Amino acid sequence: MPTHSVVTETEASLADLRRDCVRMAPHWVVPPKTATPPVAPSLIHGVTVPPASARLIEATEEYGG
Repeated sequence: MPTHSVVTETEASLADLRRDCVRMAPHWVVPPKTATPPVAPSLIHGVTVPPASARLIEATEEYGG
């Protein structure tokens, strides 16, 4: 009969996590990548962004500020 032990988050190590990921990787199927063509900005309608979110994005270096 299998025994299972409970491991707290602090007891788990990065090595344990990597071993688990390697063990589970064959169980995950990755679909083939398909290229999606870009959409012209003039075709994008009805998108609203709250002012606070717009300010947040504008303040990030990658997008605005």
